[in-house]
Amino acid sequence: MAVLIRSLRSLPLLLVSPILVLVPALAILIGDLCFALFGRRRPPSSSGQALRDGSRRVSVVIPNWNGRDLLEKYIPSVLAAVPPSHGHQVIVVDNGSTDGSAEFLKTHFPEVTVLALPENLGFGGGSNAGFRAATNDIVVLLNSDMRVQPDFLEPLINGFDGPDVFAVSCQIFFSDPKKLREETGLTQGWWENGRLRVRHQDDGAVNEAYPCFYGGGGSCAFDRAKFLELGGFDELFRPFYLEDTDLGFLAWKRGWRILYEPRSAVFHEHRGTIGRKFSPEYIQAVVKKNFLLFCWKNIHEWPRLMSNFAATWVEGVLSVVFGDAPDRTNFRALWMASLATPEALRSRWRAQQLATVGDTEAFRRPNGDYYRDRFHRLPAAPEPLRVLFVSPYPICPPIHGGAVFMYQTANELTRLCELHMIVLLDFEHEAQAHAELASRCASFEYLVRMRGSASDVTGLTPHAIDEYNSADLRWLIERQIYLKKIDVVQFEYLPMAQYAGDWRRVGSVLFEHDIYFQSIRRQIPGMNGSFKRLKAKLELLRAMRYELMTLPGVDRIQVCSPANREYLESYLPELNDRIDDDLRAGVDISHYEFRPTGREPLTMLFLGSFRHTPNVEALNWFVLEVMPHILADEPDAKLVVIGSDPPPRHSFPEGSGHIELRGFVPDVLAPLAEY
Repeated sequence: MAVLIRSLRSLPLLLVSPILVLVPALAILIGDLCFALFGRRRPPSSSGQALRDGSRRVSVVIPNWNGRDLLEKYIPSVLAAVPPSHGHQVIVVDNGSTDGSAEFLKTHFPEVTVLALPENLGFGGGSNAGFRAATNDIVVLLNSDMRVQPDFLEPLINGFDGPDVFAVSCQIFFSDPKKLREETGLTQGWWENGRLRVRHQDDGAVNEAYPCFYGGGGSCAFDRAKFLELGGFDELFRPFYLEDTDLGFLAWKRGWRILYEPRSAVFHEHRGTIGRKFSPEYIQAVVKKNFLLFCWKNIHEWPRLMSNFAATWVEGVLSVVFGDAPDRTNFRALWMASLATPEALRSRWRAQQLATVGDTEAFRRPNGDYYRDRFHRLPAAPEPLRVLFVSPYPICPPIHGGAVFMYQTANELTRLCELHMIVLLDFEHEAQAHAELASRCASFEYLVRMRGSASDVTGLTPHAIDEYNSADLRWLIERQIYLKKIDVVQFEYLPMAQYAGDWRRVGSVLFEHDIYFQSIRRQIPGMNGSFKRLKAKLELLRAMRYELMTLPGVDRIQVCSPANREYLESYLPELNDRIDDDLRAGVDISHYEFRPTGREPLTMLFLGSFRHTPNVEALNWFVLEVMPHILADEPDAKLVVIGSDPPPRHSFPEGSGHIELRGFVPDVLAPLAEY
């Protein structure tokens, strides 16, 4: 019934929704054709005069609308940290308030410059007016509900370390320490499924200036000349939200940089103004509308833009069927954005004039790994070499073949280089077993991974890759490359190769413990059931596509044997000089005492984690092809199978009573000595 009611209410917009998508798309296409014929790029003119002059003076701009109580509460902290007597300037832009804010400031804080506007121009319009009125080269923009630390200013000024720095953002805390930190100042932005995605990263390990996607509009220092060159906050996004995201992306596309400075702390009474004046429903509608307008203005690569229009219509239909959701658009937002199409076209034209790099490059530059690779000065021959080792599985204790390989390799690397490690665990308690290895590393991070979802038959990415697709892991790798000044990243297993970046100077090495699509191909003949074989064949096609496209993107590939090398080269002959089959460290046999006597007779031991599909393939092959010959000569022979996630008993052929499934054991030394 709820779906029917929503559908009836949304029926008018549902019927016209194709037009709401097609009209803006066609208008943007015509506009882009006109720009290709008549448009002209404008080279950057601002070059960081404030930095060259050594200026340490700033202008603080605070937009205000009926926030007298907030000004009374927070202006004293601003004046204490940025005293006008030192040449600084504090400007409050009063957006046509009716609560006596301007008169209150003139009476109680005469050192504050009050710019009284006759009407409310919104956050963006009021901020722009303040920037135009500012007299110093660096402008610190603060919300009226922001309390600053006494020493917040110095790190912001120091962040302007080059002529191409556009903004330096503060670290944001909430006034209520019990509140979830939805905003921190450490912003991320990426393109996913036809949409811009943004979030604030809460990571206390970031203790130095770090690149970020945009500087928060109410907690950031800007180069005033650059801000005005971009045109300030775009009125397209009025009355609020995404003005700062839009400006930040435009700055990156202009070829400038934005940094987050964690040593500059401010405290925010979140939505202290907007949340009191507007309903949550209205705020959400504006946010969704502005996400659409952001794309229509800033996304100039047409494959991305087409995916945005398609995703917008699909998400609108989903909102009708399943109800509204914060992370997807709806037809109301599409309607509101469509009404702003003419203004969006004007903003898009200007954005195209200002852009000096493409969308893809602008999305990459704020990422820590890419930023280090492109903007940091890297030594030609680093000494010692800094290596980041990334494993998708627990390594300690080394109870399966892959773990034995990785444990020995990590041990050797600790002697040869400065080793940093990231290890994915299945459970929190597994971290304890890694303490001894971690003590020998320069740094050791672990992440308890989420279990992967069932394979999507319609998707193009193999399930084994989707299972390890994690925004948290991606962030951790990027952060470590930046903060630890990593020179080379060693990825273990194919699923980790998805985190190799488009690096020119940071090296990437992948150890292929097995060739994934070859493993799948070997398993198919032994599978029971047509549907199971069909799914496996689809996974094989996805795996071939993914693996053969991914491997050329890493600098070197390590394989286990010459046969593996020859198999890969038969598909990718261009990798001939980039594949190594003889570099993997061996096994330290001193950990495994050989006992020639006292073993249980007539037993064989199969040891391996069965989450690794080649082990499943190997066990099936042994049981089906080898065991019958052994049992024919020795009917009392027994196979003991040890390893996590073993296959179910019913997967073996009838009469397999000679097979004992032990499952996981915490210490493999005992069974190795017993059988």
